[in-house]
Order: sequence, then C-alpha cells, then structure tokens
Amino acid sequence: MVFPLDFCGYLVHAGRVNAEEEMIEEDYTKIESIFVRHRNALMIRANFTGLFTDYYIHLMDHKIRHHPELDLMLKEHLAMLSLYLTTRPWAETTGWTVNLRAPRVNLFAAGGCTQEAIVGRLFTEDVREPDRHYFYSQTTSPYQKEPRLSTMEMETRQPLEWFEAFYHQSEQRPGRAFHMGDDDYTVVVAQPDCDLDWLASLDVDAVRQMEQREEVKLLEVRRLRFFCGCDLNKILPLLSSWKNRLDVLFGEDESIKVQCPRCAAVYPVTREMVRDFQEDA
Repeated sequence: MVFPLDFCGYLVHAGRVNAEEEMIEEDYTKIESIFVRHRNALMIRANFTGLFTDYYIHLMDHKIRHHPELDLMLKEHLAMLSLYLTTRPWAETTGWTVNLRAPRVNLFAAGGCTQEAIVGRLFTEDVREPDRHYFYSQTTSPYQKEPRLSTMEMETRQPLEWFEAFYHQSEQRPGRAFHMGDDDYTVVVAQPDCDLDWLASLDVDAVRQMEQREEVKLLEVRRLRFFCGCDLNKILPLLSSWKNRLDVLFGEDESIKVQCPRCAAVYPVTREMVRDFQEDA
C-alpha cells in the first residue's frame, strides 16, 4: 500500500544543495531574461533539454511511466513555471496545480529561483473530477506572512495557454508563450507602456528573429534543475504523529510504501525504521 505524504511539503523547500550535492554549472538549465527596448517587453527563454533529462532520469530511477500525452503536458507545465519564476522576484517560491477532467488528472509543479530547483508530478489515481478545468497557484515569500493564493477556471488542456491566461490574471497585463521547437520555450510578457499591438502580433518566427529585428539587452540569467530533495531522513519525521498508532499505520504488514507528493518517489518504510527514528529523536 502506498501512502502519499501530507501536503505540508507542497512547495519546494530543498534549499541550496550542500557540498556533496553540488552540481557543475552545465547540469542546470539556464534561463535568460531579455529586455526588448522600445517595445517595453520582457522575453524569457530557455532550452530545457537538461532539465527534461533530469526529469526522465528521476522517472527511470523510480520506475514511473506516463502516457505520452500526459508526459508532454507535465514537461510543458514545468517549462512554463520555470519561465514564470524568472519574471518574478528571486525569493518567491511558487506551486502550480492543474485539475483536469475527462480524463481526470492533476498536474503539479513547484519551484523557486533561490533554491535553483523545480519539481513536478502527475496524479492519476483517486483524483476528484471537477465540472471544469481548474488552475491553482500558491506563492510564498519571506516578505509576506501569508501565501498568495489564486484560482482560475480554464477551457483548455494546453500548458502554454494556461500560462497566458494565468499571467494576464496574476499580473494584470498580457503575456505570450511559444514552443520554439525541440526543447526550446519562450515567453514574452508586457511591461509598463508595452506596445500591446506588437505583442499580440508575435508568432514563432517573429520571436525567433527578435534579436535581429529589435534592440534587446540581456538583463540576467537564472538557472534551475529538476530536483526534489526528498529522502527517508525527511520522510520519517512526517510519520512521527503515528508513533503510538503503528498498528493502525502498518496493519498486519511489516512495511509500507510512502510516496512523496512533489515528485512521486516511493520509499519503503518498516516498523523498525520508525521505531529506530523515534528512539534516536
């Protein structure tokens, strides 16, 4: 039996990796933030091959397989959140959950630029079927006491269109999203006094030729990787509330499987492991 962890771990809290987990710079996906002068727009772009590779290694390590359509949907969900994070302040951590109907599936992604990490997964079992598609966003910041929550109804199953609708609602200004081919994705978002007619007229070819047609300036480069940071040392403390109810938790079994809600990794946990952790604690 698989027990999903409590959603108190909803957002990424991996923090910066420690010394033994340090990765070389090439292992991160670099996300460029480029200002388009005279149009007053911001172009955010990245090649996500590295991030998607880490995602597939994670699936392989945990023997997870997705339907190809849902797999692409989740990858684009991760790409759009990555680009969105780069439009926002560094210290923010944001989680996006999309609840789709027919077929029922939830897509989850969360990340933060300070942590330089993003993670995500699909939920295909025991998913409540809504009467329409819903998009949920939750953002935390060290400068705000309470998380910022947002909910949006949708009519589409396309992650790039989710981004455009959410950005318009969240920022009160338009944003465009483009798949540039292969693992390349770009968003162009309005800044104050943006040329909105120009923004609305953009297509993939125009975005591809942006640097030749417009005056642009690279503002910054952020980087992200697919990384959750979950392990047994983080899972066992979450089972501490069961310390006096191990028979309820385990039943007649000597071990259970506990699932991470952020990345779907499954960890076997035995009674002895829980008892040893409690004694050490």
